[in-house]
Amino acid sequence: MRGEFKSIVGAEWQGPGAPRSRRATRASQLLWALVFPLKRHQIAPTVLGVFLIALAMGIGTAAYNTGSNILFLTLALLLACLLLSGLLSWFNFRGICWRFRRLGSWRVGHDTLVTLDVQNRKPWLSTYGLWFDFVTHPFGASSADEAKPVTSVRALLAASGQRITRGRLFQRDRLSGGGNAIFQWGVQPQQRGVALVAVSAVGSLYPFGFLKKSLGAFPSEHVLVWPAQIAYEWVGVAGGRVGSAGRRTVRAGAGDDLLALRKYTPGDSHRLIHWKASARLGQLMLRQFSAEKQLGYVLKLEPFTSRWSHPQQFERLCSFAATLAEDLFALGHLRGVALANFPYQEIRQLNELERFLDQLALLKLSADSVTTEALLGVPENIITFVPAGTLGVNASLNGQIIATA
Repeated sequence: MRGEFKSIVGAEWQGPGAPRSRRATRASQLLWALVFPLKRHQIAPTVLGVFLIALAMGIGTAAYNTGSNILFLTLALLLACLLLSGLLSWFNFRGICWRFRRLGSWRVGHDTLVTLDVQNRKPWLSTYGLWFDFVTHPFGASSADEAKPVTSVRALLAASGQRITRGRLFQRDRLSGGGNAIFQWGVQPQQRGVALVAVSAVGSLYPFGFLKKSLGAFPSEHVLVWPAQIAYEWVGVAGGRVGSAGRRTVRAGAGDDLLALRKYTPGDSHRLIHWKASARLGQLMLRQFSAEKQLGYVLKLEPFTSRWSHPQQFERLCSFAATLAEDLFALGHLRGVALANFPYQEIRQLNELERFLDQLALLKLSADSVTTEALLGVPENIITFVPAGTLGVNASLNGQIIATA
């Protein structure tokens, strides 16, 4: 599932100075772009700019009525200021590009940083006074949102607006030619699933504040949002054998029973050297012991509508399963997971646990009530989740409740 919606890793450069957009521009194309800018690329006068335009119109009217050369020179100076402001603002955006730095996955209710790398690819001109408008919102609706009745269009717009998070960061220092800058925006996602994050607009009042130039319509990036971590109560192991001595296996490990001898390789511990065998064979030999197998837990989730009729309870199930999986993994007691009709997955490394959390981020209710047969070879210590009332969730082992959330 991670391949469907990837986290922001090596995002492409965006902006006027992006490599894919830098090409030879003829004078006619440049003039056409100034007269008819691209979509959501606009120049608007500020309050000070409107006052300057009104002042120029008044001085121009007085100059034509009186024929005074001083008034004509003043009018030319004001119009030149407006023209120069527009040209310098255009040069200020030339060569500017940005992209999102690697973010990884987000988590509901946790603060995270959106890092933006900005480059000025102009060889010698600096850039001043930019601001970046960020926006993030869920991609689609969650199961809890789908269950809410829509009373009116105004309520629908208000609900969608609550899920949108916006922010603005300003460039405080000069960005010299060929220089780089980093902008960080803090965001706290509120919904599990896939989130879209984008730079909605980039603007500037440079150089005089008469005109406001802004660029927009940039593509969004996808990032996965893991379920929230919630508090739960651990009741007991209910017959689970985690933490017991376990049984011996024939694979190599750090047990007490000698399994075999092997050649010494650089980096091995000197305490494991078998000196008698090394003297007899004429080369360093190491003792290799058998591993001690610990019986861990297997988490089994069945996201079927016949069991989870309340969407809010299903969201609590996802959060409970994610929190319990992380806690068991940290203790070394997580053996594997079985999610819906997906094959059984062993959890040995952190990236395998993160893959399971990615699957929980995209998990939805399903009408299929056919259970998977992937756990036929794993009959011990299987934790299943059952509803508790209308909002609670219980974790059950061998028919007995061991945790509740």
